Amino acid sequence: MTAFRRLATITLLGFVLLQKPLSGADTRTYDLVIYGTTSAGITAAVQARRMNLDVVVVGPDKHLGGLSAGGLGWTDSGNKAVIGGIAFEFYQHIYRHYDRPDAWRWQTRDNYGSRAYGTPTTNGSGPAMWVFEPHVAEQIFEDFVSTHSIPVYRDEWLDRSSAGLRIQQGKILSIKMLSGKVFHGKIFIDASYEGDLMAAAGVTYTVGREGNDQYKETLNGVQTHNARSHQFKNNISAYTVPGDPSSGLLPRIQNAGPGTEGSGDHRVQAYNYRMCLTRVKENRVPFPKPNGYDPQQYELLLRDLLAGSRHINGKFDMLPNLKTDTNNHGSFSTDNIGMNYDYPDATYARRQEILDEHKTYQQGFCYFLANDPRVPEDVRSWYGQWGLAKDEFIDTGHWPHQIYVREARRMVGDLVVNERHLRRIISTNRSIGMGSYNMDSHNVQRYVDEQGYVRNEGDIQVNPGGPYPIDYGAIIPQRAECQNLFVVCAVSTSHIAYGSVRMEPVFMILGQSAATAAALAIQHDFAIQDVEYASLAKRLMADGQVLEYTTQKKPSKNSLSATDIIGTVVDDQSAQFHGSWVRSTSIGPYIEHGYRHDANSMKGQNSIRFSTTLKPGPYEVRLAYTNNPNRASNVPVVLYHANGKEIRHINQKATPPIDNLFVSLGTYDFEESGVVEITNTATDGYVVADAVVFIPAEMKP
Repeated sequence: MTAFRRLATITLLGFVLLQKPLSGADTRTYDLVIYGTTSAGITAAVQARRMNLDVVVVGPDKHLGGLSAGGLGWTDSGNKAVIGGIAFEFYQHIYRHYDRPDAWRWQTRDNYGSRAYGTPTTNGSGPAMWVFEPHVAEQIFEDFVSTHSIPVYRDEWLDRSSAGLRIQQGKILSIKMLSGKVFHGKIFIDASYEGDLMAAAGVTYTVGREGNDQYKETLNGVQTHNARSHQFKNNISAYTVPGDPSSGLLPRIQNAGPGTEGSGDHRVQAYNYRMCLTRVKENRVPFPKPNGYDPQQYELLLRDLLAGSRHINGKFDMLPNLKTDTNNHGSFSTDNIGMNYDYPDATYARRQEILDEHKTYQQGFCYFLANDPRVPEDVRSWYGQWGLAKDEFIDTGHWPHQIYVREARRMVGDLVVNERHLRRIISTNRSIGMGSYNMDSHNVQRYVDEQGYVRNEGDIQVNPGGPYPIDYGAIIPQRAECQNLFVVCAVSTSHIAYGSVRMEPVFMILGQSAATAAALAIQHDFAIQDVEYASLAKRLMADGQVLEYTTQKKPSKNSLSATDIIGTVVDDQSAQFHGSWVRSTSIGPYIEHGYRHDANSMKGQNSIRFSTTLKPGPYEVRLAYTNNPNRASNVPVVLYHANGKEIRHINQKATPPIDNLFVSLGTYDFEESGVVEITNTATDGYVVADAVVFIPAEMKP
């Protein structure tokens, strides 16, 4: 089971400390104290100033903007129409920067392509641009702070001991830094990725993965069955001497099984640095050989490459000026799997050890690929063209100053947002912004299967089915624990829901909403749990936040509405995707707004799962697809039913026999759910996935 941790002694100690001022205390009391200089923290501060609050930002980092300025320049956002408010302003500032000719030093704007010209808006507020160099983002955050006269205290580390907070009757009075500086406030915001202030305040939180049963989810806990992406495609021995268990395991492979499917554990998804690389010789710094470099750490990678894998160039997303946002991709990449489990609760010293180890691992990974003579020549020559961008991260050796803390602590707050909220199975009544990205968990562990081959576990990439609202309860603690603390990064969600919520634009949205709620709480002298939602929503919408989203698309003449179809329809928009699928409307007819296809590529790596709850009984199952001569004649379709599973192969070159849209897969008994999975394993053309329909036997036409 996932461990819940609560530092309740802090709350009790707060009463003792009431009569004893903290050393170095300043008598000034701010309206709002924000701990963390992340994008969420700066956005919250901007909104606070616009609402005339006396605000201060304090945090351990020297640079503003967190990961948004730390290498993640290829915005992970999902549907950009739901990004509003100050978050959207940020991306507008990005556009205005690149609208200047002098912004293009290493290439022309036209050479970069259409992304350089941004995305038009429907409200007349001007275009936004969603890709950017790290230093550009950092400067915009610096401009936000300067323009709004926001005081920022950098390199200030929260005293996480019992002496670090004064708490009275469920409210934080002040927080103390290791430097001795003390900040008094009426309301506080924890904008750290780690949730350090939240934990020090005695607020309940969790680390790791819940079991599926805890919140009635399907994608939480151990996930070996769904671990198809970023997986070893070749059978690679896990042992030092291939095939010999007595020789011991290769580095970075755990000596234990993955655990029971769907069960909770303490493990945390992998971290990495989002590197900014370039091939421009005048701006390229060759990959450094890190201190402590050990080529044996990459023996598993070498074996995979020698077996034919060429995954290493899969995530070199191009930013302006011939730079990249290089992320993890494939079986063995920049994600340092299994080496961060104790990071969330670790001391500052231990965290630094973890960061150093991650840096050594990732720099060594790059150096190995570019220099080791055993690496296949085509890989080595290609990777050797790249290096660190000389004009980025100047004061940290051109290496990102922020690691990607994909997940650390997560608050167990007033409400826990979970998979069912994201899929809209459970309604959200107090929207303070929206998310839309895939439920995305990176791999959590690397283990040995029963055949002695190495496997990764934990990767999940499932579309929630469209944008979804995020409840106010996700950013506020339980009333009994704290009444004046917002948490905007380590928010109250399940592990798999956090995989979607944890995007930088969403953090900015939540930061703005928290600051707005703080102003209303101060105005009316409310506990933050008592802020009137109607007033909050009114102000959020007035400031450009998007609280609900309905598509403006009109069905084309080729589309058929799901409501016009007999039975339970599971459209591609609600399916679970693995791998790469392309949305299309090229060939009709199709259900709703289009269908997906595999681009006739990545064979054996793509799958799509259609699932739904059903009343037990017999159902005819129909598959919708659009036919074409370029389609595959042998599409594998697996049905999971009450008596096991059935595998069919569908010829998608042929016209579907039912209404030119459906083919019957047969009639089967189902219990409480129906599942149909399409893959592109060994297929001989384009694979199409549109919809699956479950028709009760008694309703069959």
